[in-house]
Amino acid sequence: MAPLTAPARHNLPRPNTGFVGRERDLSDLLRLLGSSRSVTLCGPDGMGKTRLALRVAEQSTVSFPDGVWFADLSDTRTPIDVFARIAAAVGVVEEAGRPLSNTVSQALRHRRLLLVLDGCGHIEAAVDEVGKELLASCPQVSLLLTSEAPIRLPGGTVWRVPPMALPAASRNAPPPDPAESEAVRLFLDRARTRDPRFSATADELEEIALLCDMAGGVPLGVEVMGTCAPEVGPSTLAMKLRAHLSSPSARPGPGQAVSRSQVLPLVLEYAYLGLSERERVLLRRLSVFRGWDLELAERVCADESLPEGEILDLLTSLHNRALITVTGEVENRVRYCLPDAVRTFAAGRLAEAGESELMQRRLTDRMLEMVEHLGRQLESSRAMPWTERDAGRQRVLTEYDTLRALVSHSLDTGDAEHGLRLCVDLVSHWVSHNSYAEGAHWMDRLLATEEAAKAPSLARAYVARAQLARVQRDHAHALALGGEGLRLARESGEDRYVRTALNLLSLVEVRERRTDSASVRVEEALRLSRETGDLWGEAICLGTRAALVAQQGDFPTADQHYNAALDLLRSMDHRWGVGITLIGQARAAEEASDLMTADRCYREALDTQRLIGASGQEALCLTGIGRIAQAQGHTGQAYDYLSEGLLLSLSTGQRWAAAQALISIARVAFGQGLREPACRLAGAAASVRERLDLPTNPAPWPFGDAGQEAGDHGRLVRWWEQGARLELADAVTEAEYLIDEARKPVSQRRLRDPEPEPDPGTPEPGSEPPEKCLTKREVEVADLVSRGFTNPQIAEELFISPSTAARHVANINRKTGFTSRTRIGEWVRRHR
Repeated sequence: MAPLTAPARHNLPRPNTGFVGRERDLSDLLRLLGSSRSVTLCGPDGMGKTRLALRVAEQSTVSFPDGVWFADLSDTRTPIDVFARIAAAVGVVEEAGRPLSNTVSQALRHRRLLLVLDGCGHIEAAVDEVGKELLASCPQVSLLLTSEAPIRLPGGTVWRVPPMALPAASRNAPPPDPAESEAVRLFLDRARTRDPRFSATADELEEIALLCDMAGGVPLGVEVMGTCAPEVGPSTLAMKLRAHLSSPSARPGPGQAVSRSQVLPLVLEYAYLGLSERERVLLRRLSVFRGWDLELAERVCADESLPEGEILDLLTSLHNRALITVTGEVENRVRYCLPDAVRTFAAGRLAEAGESELMQRRLTDRMLEMVEHLGRQLESSRAMPWTERDAGRQRVLTEYDTLRALVSHSLDTGDAEHGLRLCVDLVSHWVSHNSYAEGAHWMDRLLATEEAAKAPSLARAYVARAQLARVQRDHAHALALGGEGLRLARESGEDRYVRTALNLLSLVEVRERRTDSASVRVEEALRLSRETGDLWGEAICLGTRAALVAQQGDFPTADQHYNAALDLLRSMDHRWGVGITLIGQARAAEEASDLMTADRCYREALDTQRLIGASGQEALCLTGIGRIAQAQGHTGQAYDYLSEGLLLSLSTGQRWAAAQALISIARVAFGQGLREPACRLAGAAASVRERLDLPTNPAPWPFGDAGQEAGDHGRLVRWWEQGARLELADAVTEAEYLIDEARKPVSQRRLRDPEPEPDPGTPEPGSEPPEKCLTKREVEVADLVSRGFTNPQIAEELFISPSTAARHVANINRKTGFTSRTRIGEWVRRHR
């Protein structure tokens, strides 16, 4: 039996400890989030902003049918960085040749979702810019931010997160029970997490309340003290903490008290001093990570003073003391991180010990080893299982926050060489995960430094940056950078990058239709690859050669080259290379009208893209299979694949791919005699292409000759132009409705053949009130549309399915002559 409700859509991290207290704050914030599109939780580190934001987000999923999405903005610097984190969180794929900010804004424009942006305090200006753009362009997107300082977005609210409530006596009332206060409950919860047998007497509860008060009610301080209690007991702990806070070294001045904002570092210092020497050494060394596992901690932190064999026990001890947290498990490896306040404190102790540069260098060396291994694995000619080859790519995903921080550190310290080396081997990650803008941003900043000109890896960096320019379709930039990289690689004798640059340049020149130059470069690259036994390079050259001869119209030869490339790639079990090559072969076969080959290649490529998680290429394959099915006369199958490709393209923000799918659906529908909806979809697709600065054709493309003989060419143009005014999301809704109707027998379709031209006396669209031209149910739907409800929300409100809601909206548009939900809303409000 199907579930009664769909599972909540979110990527919220799962805390490894329970949520205690904050009931009133939680209730107030949930109401506030319902009335304000932007809420900022502000307060100092350790106050529990992130945990509170996550709890609010967890309980808000029902209000956001398009999901609740968490983005950690630690170590971001610019709006591009912020948009990159948001895109990764919501599953939006960067569009080649388009600003990432535009892709994200357009992809979220019609979605009702909540973005949780965590750790915004160090980039207030960038978050302010991004937040304003999202709020202005995405009317149903809400933001929940955490920051040390207030971030005041238009129409937003700032909520200062208070310390946890302490026992408070009321006038003419019995003394409060300490165990009922938030802070004491949190203390007891963490103490029992450390030792399930822990209990406290009434007198000890009073001491615990005092401890919570001395910790300022700051949740992290309360947690750390709670984990200490089972060892020494609340009374002894209170005495020692009081003595520490009263010591001259802790007070800001003679006779002055410690303020709440100053107390957490002192509590952490007390806990730090209570650690063993090796625990202190490990804690401060861990401050260089943004996340780690046991193997990484052993490789970076261990030395003569800190034996590798003791690291696991020391990590366990620090975790028991709430100084580090467990964030989950990846590939059977437990992942850890430091709370922000603990990282800041530990980094200070690391600097005092004079080990900051040493630990950064060790971490950089280990990360360079890891990403260089990734590059070697992905381009290795050795036969190996794909899981082994792909392990490096998955590891980069896991350690990406630390890698970002290291690139940023290289910029800050002027260490261009290490930063460029990291970026060079991250290019394969950026390309395979469609993160072109972020990679280009980092590399451009590094290449602009004075130190870059002297960097030994400069040739590699130019070639790598040219690869990003190629996938961004900035061909002029790719040719300039690739040419300079080729020159430097030849001078320095870096044969691998000579081959890479030649291949890159020939690919770009094929795109630019520079046939002669492309042919010369690809043949040189192929010769060098064969001379050095570089099977990966040879396979790429053969794929480029295939694309070149296909462009010249020699499809049989192109097919031979593609098959030769695939033989090499399959012998290595290189799934990513196989998938990309198959897509090229499928396109060439489709152009040559070899439908069977095109269908086989698209289907095999689809399986590969799903395996490696490349959603952008997956959508292309789905649409390709749909086109082939249409050409073969398999209408139902064509609708199946085109619909799936369309929805995937929309969800990942791939507008040009969505336009492709719309055109293909329009062709199928037109062939079934559904000319009006087909023309509307074609017009919508052309409008999308025009907005993306892609080539377009005049109305009623692609049906220009269809209505000439019957004399209804003008009618096709009119429908096409109506569709051109549709928003992409509305066009997708119409396409889904069209597909539902087209599957029915002709006699049962609500979509009919075109009606006669309207009488000149027919009222203008929207001149009549809703009640006069709509059914009762359609009036209810129109009212909800005017209030900003999405189809899933309408379905929930009226107890109908989302597809039924979509059909009602399409009926309203058809009856009124409107082309968007905005027009429906304006019409309803005008007549109300």
